[in-house]
Order: sequence, then C-alpha cells, then structure tokens
Amino acid sequence: MSETSLILRSSSYLNWLWRLVMTGFCFAMFGIGGLLLSVIWFNLLLLKRNGISRRQLARRSISACFRFFLRSARVLDYHIEGGDILRRDRACLVVANHPTLIDYVLLASVMPEADCLVKAELRKNPFFSGVIRTADYLLNSQSDTLLPACEQRLQRGESIIIFPEGTRSRYGESIVLQRGAANIAVRCGCDVRIVHIRCSQDTLGKQSRWYHIPPEKPYFSVAVCERIDNKTFASADIASSLAARRLNLYLQQSLTLEK
Repeated sequence: MSETSLILRSSSYLNWLWRLVMTGFCFAMFGIGGLLLSVIWFNLLLLKRNGISRRQLARRSISACFRFFLRSARVLDYHIEGGDILRRDRACLVVANHPTLIDYVLLASVMPEADCLVKAELRKNPFFSGVIRTADYLLNSQSDTLLPACEQRLQRGESIIIFPEGTRSRYGESIVLQRGAANIAVRCGCDVRIVHIRCSQDTLGKQSRWYHIPPEKPYFSVAVCERIDNKTFASADIASSLAARRLNLYLQQSLTLEK
C-alpha cells in the first residue's frame, strides 16, 4: 500500500470516528435538551392560563430549538426548499414520507405553529412527555376524539404534520401508507400539502442505530410540493370511504420517490 493511500485511509477513518463521536453528542444534546425543556421551561408555561397562547409559545420554542439543533449538528447537511410556503400554510394537512428519525425536526424547524400527530407511547417518554403535553400535540391513540380534534384545529387555521406511513420506511423498500391521513383530509374537508424528504445516505432509518455511521456525511433535502384542494378528491357525490381510498392511492403515488 502506498504512502498516499495510507494517508487517505487514515484520514477517512478519522473523519468517520469524528462523526461517530459527534453523532453521539448530538443524540445526547437532543435528549437532555428535551428533558430540560420538559422539566423547566414547559412546566413554567403550564402556569400560563391561556391555553391557546401557551400552546403557541410552546410550539415556537420547539421550532427554535430544532433550528438551533440543525445548525449546530456538524454531522449532517440539509436544505429545505419551500420552507416559506410551509410557514405560511394554514388549515391543511402536511403529509410527508418518513425515511429518517429527524424528519419531524426538519419540518417543525420551519413551521413554528404546526400541530403534529404523534405516537401515544411518546407521552410516556420522560424526555418528551412534557414537550408533547405542553404543545398539545394530537395522539394517534385517541381514536374516538381524534377526528373531531383535527377538525376543530383545522378550523382554527392550524396545519397538522402527518407521516401516513405510521413509522419510518425501510431503506430501499416501497412505502406503504395507512389510511389515517386520507380519512382526516376527506372527513374534515381540508387541503393536503405534499412534502418529499430525501437523505443521501442510509442513516437514522428503521433498520439503523445511531452508531451506524454512513461512509459519507449525509445530506437531507426537503422539497415542498403541491397543495391539493379538498374539492379535487371529496364531493357530495362520492362516499367518504371511496374518496379516502382514492386520496390514499394518490398520496402513495406522490410520496413514492424515484430512486
């Protein structure tokens, strides 16, 4: 092996090792930050009697923390095309594919007042329970009250982030959507904004652990796409169940990214 090859190999290994250490630090910072927000800042916000004002302040705080986290994380690069559009969107579902662990972080960083449909088990997580409670995010376990709650929030002009796959997709496999997002859109009569999320490396996915460091620095790209008017998929002449199936199929096709 030549001296040049040895130097390049050593440099590549040191870069990988640095990214491993920094990735661990970022995860620790994310968890500790969530815990501190839950224990200190969001408990203080609970003293605020106006529920709407408290919720808005909590979500703006989360968005600001996510922006700080993304700008501080030197182990990844990212670009959000159309962030201003998302920031201005009102009264719609923001539907995105879900390839990695930080997809919500990317979207919420440019949507300071967005609602989100989250997994109910996260409410029991000590790092994030206070965040979810104070921000008043929707829980996917509230089957009886979920639809009326979504309708009420959409009528107030809020946008709701939903990942219709329900969990992170597996790298290299076709995505499969649950019908929840389509049902909400049809039954609440709201528009749907489609968002594509890509990652240049196989990292932070369903099959990955935090210490599975890719050979190169990952690049995340978010593309804000079309906003679908609810009148194009729902009408009085079509049963809501059929409209939801048709919309779900359209979303499946729209969120399936070209390889």
